[in-house]
Amino acid sequence: MKNSFTTKTFAQNVFDYNKMKKYLPCATYKAIVAAREQGIKPSQKHAEIFAAALKKWALSKGVTRYTHWFQPLNNFTAEKRDSLSSIDKEGNAIIKFGGKQLQRGEGDASSLPNGGMRETFEARGITEWDYTAFPFIRGDCLRIPTTFCGAGGETLDKKTPLLNSCIALNKQALRLLSALGMPAKQVKSVVGAEQEYFLIDKTQFDKRKDLVYTGRTLFGKMAPKGQEFDDHYFRPPNEKVTEYMRQVDIELWKLGILVKTEHNEVAPCQYELVPCYTAVNYACDQNQLIMETLNNVATKQGLACLLHEKPFDKINGSGKHNNWSIITDEDCNLLEAGSTPAQNARFLLILSAIIQAVDNYNTLLASSAASANNDLRLGGYEAPPTILTMFLGDALLDAMHNAAADGWVFGKDKLPLDIYSADRNRTSPLAFSGNKFEFRMVGSSASIADVNTTLNTIVAESLRVYADRLEKSADVWTECKQIVADTLLQHGRVIYNGNGYSAEWQNEAKRRGLQAVSSTDLTCHMTSDKVVELFERHNILTKRELTARKEIKLQTYCNTVKLEAIVAYEIYQRQIYPAIEAYNLTLTQLAANKQSLNIDNSLECGKITAIDKTIGACNAQQKKIRALVNSLDKLPLERRAETCGGELRANLAELRRLVNELEQVCPKNSWPLPTYGQLLFGEK
Repeated sequence: MKNSFTTKTFAQNVFDYNKMKKYLPCATYKAIVAAREQGIKPSQKHAEIFAAALKKWALSKGVTRYTHWFQPLNNFTAEKRDSLSSIDKEGNAIIKFGGKQLQRGEGDASSLPNGGMRETFEARGITEWDYTAFPFIRGDCLRIPTTFCGAGGETLDKKTPLLNSCIALNKQALRLLSALGMPAKQVKSVVGAEQEYFLIDKTQFDKRKDLVYTGRTLFGKMAPKGQEFDDHYFRPPNEKVTEYMRQVDIELWKLGILVKTEHNEVAPCQYELVPCYTAVNYACDQNQLIMETLNNVATKQGLACLLHEKPFDKINGSGKHNNWSIITDEDCNLLEAGSTPAQNARFLLILSAIIQAVDNYNTLLASSAASANNDLRLGGYEAPPTILTMFLGDALLDAMHNAAADGWVFGKDKLPLDIYSADRNRTSPLAFSGNKFEFRMVGSSASIADVNTTLNTIVAESLRVYADRLEKSADVWTECKQIVADTLLQHGRVIYNGNGYSAEWQNEAKRRGLQAVSSTDLTCHMTSDKVVELFERHNILTKRELTARKEIKLQTYCNTVKLEAIVAYEIYQRQIYPAIEAYNLTLTQLAANKQSLNIDNSLECGKITAIDKTIGACNAQQKKIRALVNSLDKLPLERRAETCGGELRANLAELRRLVNELEQVCPKNSWPLPTYGQLLFGEK
C-alpha cells in the first residue's frame, strides 16, 4: 500500500525516469536511458530535446536559475548560479536554456584546489554534463550534475575518476563473466553509505570558537557521564530530534533519497542514517546532498550538525560505513553464493579478486580514507584499526579452502548453508556481511568518491588478471580452482577474523608483514610507480593528476592542523587565560582576607600555587605551538605534514590536558566556554 504523502513527495524535485517519460518523446527517452546504461554520450540532437524538456519541467516548478553542480577536490560541492532569463535584441526578457547550456559550462577555477597542475593566472574551469546522473532542484535553482576539468583537460574533481573507475570495473568484470560462460550486458558497483553525525544546541555551538572554526572541541574535560551506561544507543530519540529527522526525511524524499534506517548512535547526541543502496555514482551525489541537508535542517531548527570525525574527546567519533557490492544488469549480486557449482565458482572468483586487490593495494586503499580529522578517530575503540585487513568469517574462509582443495564439488545440496551465519566483526576495516563488503574506515565528513574510485579500480585490476588467465586456459574450471588456491596462498595474510583491538593481533600483524602507516606516509604512497601504473592502465588518472591529489591531501592535512593550533592559541589567550587569572585574583583576595582575620588560608594558597604552575606550563606550551606554526611554511610539504601530524598535534594534546586541569578547578560560572555537560547533556 502506497503512502500518499510519500508518493507525492518522493523525487518531486528530481528529473528522473518518470519525469523523462512524461516530458520526452519516446525515441529520446530510450536514447537517454541507453546512454546512461551503456556510458555513451547522447547525440547532440537528443541533448537538445532533453534540454528543452528539462527547461519545461524546471519552469513548472518555479525555477529561475540553473547551475552546473560539481564536486571539486575539497570534499564539498560547488556551483555557479546562472539565470534562465536573457535579454533579446529588442530588450525583452526571454527564457534561454538549450543543449549548449546543458552540456557545457565555464567558471573561474583559479581558487579551487588543483595541486599545482595549473598556473595561478590560468582561470578556466570547464564543467561537462554528467548524463548518468539525474538533474534536480533545490530552492529556485536547477542543478545539473557535471564533471569538472581545466582548460587543458586536467581532471579537477572527484566525479570524473569515479566514473572512469566504473567503466574499468564494468569492462574487466564482463571479460571474466564471459570467460566463465555467464555473460552479462553491464556490471556496476552499488553502495549504501551510512552517515553518522552529532546534533547539539546552536546557541552553545556559537559560543565555542573551536567548534565554529574547526568542527571539533580543542579543549574540554569529559562530563561526569559519558557513554559508559550504553543508554543512548538505539534509544528512542527525543521529540526535538524526532522532528529534525522527520524534516530531513522530507527534504531528502524530494531529492529522491530514501533513508531506510535512522537511529541514536552510541555516544550522547550522536545519530546515524542509512540510505537505500544505489549505483555508486548516484550514491556519491546523494551522500553530498545528505550532508548538506543535515546541516541545513539543523540550522533551521536551532541545532548544529557536527560532521567532524571526532568532535568530542573521550567518546565515540563518527564514521561513514561504505557498503560496497557488485551487480549485473539483471540485478544479480556477484557477492552472493549461488545454488550451482558455476555460480559458486563465480562468487569465489569475485571474492578472490577483492582479497588480492586489498593485499596488493593495501596502502592505497587505506590512503583513500586518510585525513587529519580521521587520524583522531581511527584506531580508537569506536573505529577500525589502522592496519587494513578483511573479515570473511570462518565458514566462508573454510569454503574457499575446500574449493581450492577439491574443486567445484559443492552444488546446491552441498553448499555450506552457514557461510553467512558469522557474526559481524565491528573491529574489521573491511568486513564481508552477507552480500557486500563494509568498508568502515571512511570519515564522516569525507566524500565517498575517493574510496569507491579506489575499490572499483583495484578490483578491476584483479579481474583483469583473472580474465587473462581464464581466456588462455584450456580448462576454465581447473583454472578457477587454481586461482582461488593461489589467492589464499599469496594474499591470505589480509584475512583476519579475530579481534582487531587485541594486543595479540598487533603481534600477529607484524608477523604477517602488515603494519599501521601514518596518514602522511599513506598519502605520499599515492604516487608510487605501482599506483601510477594501475591508474594509468585503467584510464582513471594520470601521474600528473595523482601527484596533484597527493599535494592537495598533504596541504589540506597541514592546513587542518595549523588551523587547530591557531584557534587553540586564540581561545587560550583571549578567553581561558583571562578567565583563570580573574579567578586566581579572586582566590588571592580571599586568601589575603583570611590571613588578615587569622583564618587558615592554606586551601586557597594551595589552589593558587597549583593554578600558577599549570598556567606556567600552558604558557610554555603556547610558545612551542606558536614557534611550530611559524616554522611550518619554511618546511617542504611532506616534512610540514609530518610535523603537523606529529609534533604539533602532540603539543596541542598536551595543551588540552593542561587546560582541562584548569577547567577542573575553575568555578562553572567563571569558565568562559560551554562545558561538555552543557554541550552533550543540556546541563544548565
